[in-house]
Amino acid sequence: MTRILFSMLAAVMLLISPARAQDNPVVVELYTSQGCSSCPPADAYLHKLVARGDVIALALHVDYWDYIGWKDVFGNKAWSDRQRGYAKTGGRRMVYTPQMIINGRDHVVGNRPRDVEELIDKHSRATHPVAVSATREGNRLTVTAQSAGGVNGAFEVVLVRFKPKELVEIKRGENAGKTLSYANIVTRIDPLKSWTGRAPLTIEAKMTGDQAGVILIQESGHGAVVAAARVN
Repeated sequence: MTRILFSMLAAVMLLISPARAQDNPVVVELYTSQGCSSCPPADAYLHKLVARGDVIALALHVDYWDYIGWKDVFGNKAWSDRQRGYAKTGGRRMVYTPQMIINGRDHVVGNRPRDVEELIDKHSRATHPVAVSATREGNRLTVTAQSAGGVNGAFEVVLVRFKPKELVEIKRGENAGKTLSYANIVTRIDPLKSWTGRAPLTIEAKMTGDQAGVILIQESGHGAVVAAARVN
């Protein structure tokens, strides 16, 4: 009888405990530009991160290097603003490329793999108070999320769409003459719902087109990413 009760208790604790690291991949956002001569090594490294099951790697191309001779074909002012939002939340006065933001919290130079790996390992070993999953049937997306006890905040649930891979021939600027490969190029970020975390969440939304997607649950105001899931 004691053994049975212990097994039942363990099962209950597993249900209510925070998500384990392997159930909640680390989100790496690379802020890059085709007009930045220091960025190609980081762009190449992102391909390796994309191949990892424990990481969601995303490339957000900024537009503030466009003035030096080459307009980034993926550049978007919204991504520049997102990067500046992270800097403001983190008390930093400047942004740079290539910059990687890890789970919305830590930043690191994107062409320094060893430093990036250390931060990924740090975040993968942490417990996660929120678990999220996302499934797609045709054009209908269903997102479910729940939190461990005590979670109470202001979160945003967003859908990120991206192109898995593109080759670009750079004709002008600092990278003129190079043909570069880019991975997981973010094309849009759509807010789906605000959430406090106090009660389980279910969202149904429209998702059209064939671009890949991931769901992020993030503290409002460019805060920490507390949960992430690929759209299956």
